[in-house]
Amino acid sequence: MSGPGVTFGQRLHDVVAAFGALCVGIDPHPSLLAEWGLTDDADGLARFADGCVAALAGHVAVVKPQSAFFERHGSRGVAVLERVLAAFADTPTLTVLDVKRGDIGSTMDGYADAYLGVGAPLGADAVTLSPYLGFGSLAPALTAAADAGRGVFVLARTSNPEGGEVQLADSAGRSVAQTIVDAAAAANAGSTPVGDVGVVVGATADHGLDLSGLNGPVLVPGLGAQGAGPADVIARFAGVSGLVLPTASRSVLRAGPDPVAVRGAAAALQDEFAVTE
Repeated sequence: MSGPGVTFGQRLHDVVAAFGALCVGIDPHPSLLAEWGLTDDADGLARFADGCVAALAGHVAVVKPQSAFFERHGSRGVAVLERVLAAFADTPTLTVLDVKRGDIGSTMDGYADAYLGVGAPLGADAVTLSPYLGFGSLAPALTAAADAGRGVFVLARTSNPEGGEVQLADSAGRSVAQTIVDAAAAANAGSTPVGDVGVVVGATADHGLDLSGLNGPVLVPGLGAQGAGPADVIARFAGVSGLVLPTASRSVLRAGPDPVAVRGAAAALQDEFAVTE
């Protein structure tokens, strides 16, 4: 559970030491609901979410609910998301809410109040943020997160082909993505054991980034169904100064709806990293 006094970086370090670094995405795609024998509505979503909590809470280090697949069911879907976050908050497993928010001024303040402040109604242990209105525009979110003992993961180098148009553009001799990493590193300077400001870097392609000074966590989506394997992640992120959190969603959740089977799929994938290393 988040709160002032214990940093997100410290809590993340401790839970990874206990359970391993695998992050399991909770992505209730319509096709995945169907595979679980569930209806594509708020009732089916709620049963899916309850199954994920039963399977994963207290068994993996981190879960990453994708907000969009809850929001598509309207207010009832958002209520399920709020309930899921609260359920995990009472367990050792940390939550990274994948919302990719980013804006300026009072609007960024509003997002910070919703997701990151003390007592936030949709409060997770960390959220994903988009920095492409300028890293400085994220200041309200970073401040709110620090005050509440939460963290953030800032998009740096995503795996979608369109991302390179912006992320690989030159900015005074560095890629835009590298400037994001460097800004995160500056925010983490002096933090122990790792800082609270992570970055998101896709696993499915060579990222070309210098992550040696980050001193923070790297969220690495793309494991499993999207094509990357443990060996790819280990090779591409060998130089990170911080924690690497490989993320798999469908490749784990397709083992459901039996919670024991989902838990086993997550454990098997975590074991693959241990064998590969």
